[in-house]
Amino acid sequence: MEKIKVLTEYCKSCSLCIDVCPKKILAIGNKTNKKGYFIVICNDQEKCISCALCATVCPDVAIEVYK
Repeated sequence: MEKIKVLTEYCKSCSLCIDVCPKKILAIGNKTNKKGYFIVICNDQEKCISCALCATVCPDVAIEVYK
């Protein structure tokens, strides 16, 4: 089950979500969106605690969190 969904076309790889994640499961991926930004990925959906800190800190509203 996917807990974190990154809306790829909104992500600008600012890495604020990576810094704030308490489980350290977010990283800059190797795929780019149409604007040329590398998209943030979740390395381990199972470790996600759905705290939504990543979505809260994202200035581009590019992350959705599900419980």
